Amino acid sequence: MIAVLMPSPEQQHQEQVTNGTVLLVEDDEAVRFGMASALRARRFVVQEAASCDEALQKFAEHPDLVITDLRLPDGDAVDLLRRLRPIQPMVPVPVYVVTGFATVDVAVRAVKEGAEEFFTKPVELNKLLRCVETVMSRRNVSKITPSQRLFTSFVPRSPAMQQLEMELRRLRESDCTVLILGETGTGKTKLARRIHELGARREGPFVDINCAGLSRDFVESELFGHERGAFTGAHATKPGLLEAATGGTVFLDEIGDIDLQVQPKILKVLEERRYRRMGDIRERTADVRLIAATHLELLDAVEERAFRADLFYRISTVTLRLPALRERNSDIAPLAREVLVNAGHPDVTVTSDACDKLRSYGWPGNIRELKNVVQRALLRRNGNILTADDIRFDGETRSSAKMLAVQLAPENASTLEEMERKHIRQALAEENGRVKDAAVRLGISRSTLYQKLKTYGIPLPSRDQDSSGPPDPDRHE
Repeated sequence: MIAVLMPSPEQQHQEQVTNGTVLLVEDDEAVRFGMASALRARRFVVQEAASCDEALQKFAEHPDLVITDLRLPDGDAVDLLRRLRPIQPMVPVPVYVVTGFATVDVAVRAVKEGAEEFFTKPVELNKLLRCVETVMSRRNVSKITPSQRLFTSFVPRSPAMQQLEMELRRLRESDCTVLILGETGTGKTKLARRIHELGARREGPFVDINCAGLSRDFVESELFGHERGAFTGAHATKPGLLEAATGGTVFLDEIGDIDLQVQPKILKVLEERRYRRMGDIRERTADVRLIAATHLELLDAVEERAFRADLFYRISTVTLRLPALRERNSDIAPLAREVLVNAGHPDVTVTSDACDKLRSYGWPGNIRELKNVVQRALLRRNGNILTADDIRFDGETRSSAKMLAVQLAPENASTLEEMERKHIRQALAEENGRVKDAAVRLGISRSTLYQKLKTYGIPLPSRDQDSSGPPDPDRHE
């Protein structure tokens, strides 16, 4: 639940596997074979195309460099450049043009359309390879590193994600507090890490704390640290994660689940940059940036007095909403391809019917569910082709189990939803309206219980048992 950002061995290995991907567009098969072999010998991944249309299809996989013949069966390199540019406008891909019919006019037109180099046939392979290696090394240095990016092998094409990319650019060199909103499984932690890497504190540590399900004492002890004897079991002084994150960023994931009695202390850190260890009277300086995330609608939680209004307005200096996977349909196929590459199966091909099936699904579990579905499909496939028949969704299994339970239930039994609604009402009544205690009784997180209350339309019990007395601070926690 608590992590400090470190590059994994798998990430380091993946970065060393190849020198990059080259899209080679050449209709002469013999010439294409010779150039592709030379590039592969230098550890480049080569995608081959023999026409403009085929090149456009391959370009959707986002190569790092394009080498294209000038004259192609269905057009020329100048026309191809015009058609490639709108596909990936945010990160222009270098393009080399190769031709046996070089003229000044053609060269000028090609350069105006974005060509980086112009080679005449017969091509000196050593010269071409040196240029490719140079541009690749330059591109790799200028690229955002994997820990900074939401994706590792493609630029998102969905309007929602491109808008988010533009908002992230405005946060470069920033040190402001950021609140990330998004459903479970959309990649909020990955986005927080990228914000850290883009910000003014990028050289400092990134400390990740998942607040969901953590007790008040544990959160307080971990965040602020404690002195020896501060509580039972505190046998030694322990610095908190705020100290560990000095000069860097603290990421509070699922901040909506933090105990109400801890929230004022976080507010003090944000407003005064001061805090105290548990059991200590001396104040310390908090030199950190805060990024928070939640899948809850915090304004609803504020209205329900489950989250402090002053803390909400303090952490939402900049608010970013991470779209659900169903809202970025055009990114689903590239994301599935990325999962395959990261799983060590870059040679597996996803058929068009499989892509259609992936795009037609609602993805309640978002990217996390997509990873599970693709990895499960890998186990079902035959050879290096992944078809629609290989894909099984998590929802199908749950629906089948639910249908079976209904079929086996007595005719006079309630539906599963009615039984769950009744069980939740009973737990709330037995805990005198305390949502936190009811969640413990039910064996679910408080955020999950709030969501079920909203789904089933179950009103919270009245807050004021006695309007003449002070409100119970533990009520509805």
